Amino acid sequence: MLALTRKAGERIVIGDNIVVTVVNIKGDSIRVTIDAPKEIKVYRGEIYDAIAAENKQAAVAKDLSELNKLKNIGIKK
Repeated sequence: MLALTRKAGERIVIGDNIVVTVVNIKGDSIRVTIDAPKEIKVYRGEIYDAIAAENKQAAVAKDLSELNKLKNIGIKK
């Protein structure tokens, strides 16, 4: 992890194509802009965590009895 101190108007460059700029600092809040290519997804941390939790929950089979019904289906060649 890298920790940096920046003032309003200063930038952080990530790789060749991502720029994070500190726009405003007010009390405990910092406003930043993120300039990144469209193919790079940028999420707030809490949104990313919610998506990851939802994906994990969706990957867990809840009712295996439905899956067991598939065993009885024969594949005809």
